[in-house]
Amino acid sequence: MNSVRVKELMVPIDSYATVPPEATLRDAILALDRAQQALGPSQHKHRAILVLDSEGEFLGKIALSDIISALAPDYSDVAEQKGLSVTGLSLESIQSMLDANPVWHDPMQFLCDRSPHLTAREIAQSAADHERIDEEATMGEAVHRLASFSCASLLVTREDRIVGVLRMSDVFARIVDDIKDCCG
Repeated sequence: MNSVRVKELMVPIDSYATVPPEATLRDAILALDRAQQALGPSQHKHRAILVLDSEGEFLGKIALSDIISALAPDYSDVAEQKGLSVTGLSLESIQSMLDANPVWHDPMQFLCDRSPHLTAREIAQSAADHERIDEEATMGEAVHRLASFSCASLLVTREDRIVGVLRMSDVFARIVDDIKDCCG
């Protein structure tokens, strides 16, 4: 596991869904869709969109959960309260919070109305240091980082520039292949 380098498993940035900061949410979703369609049938789907400036510098990442939260006004406030049921609120109270949100009344129209007004810059999340890993790092280091910080992916760097994305799904596929080879 430690002889495999991150760069061997990463998705190069030019194969990943990317948008400029002024792109609308619709543009970002279409970029993700195009990147998904370019994947082979056995490849894992992308679960994020990278926001890059005009020089290709990383500005942020839009995860699928960021898109859902951005589309529903004030829903991120509810979503931040993960595990609402353990707070002592009844199921009825939680349901009333969701019922009060307009996105659930006519969701498709609401989403169509809202998506052209949100930009990638507004939705994107910055990446913490633990979400970045050098392309020469070992798969063992990547597994440790993914597990320790519960990350779905890591941004792969070369001299502080993002050059790709290492997805947990690709690391897991490699682990499965290695287990098949050594334990079969």
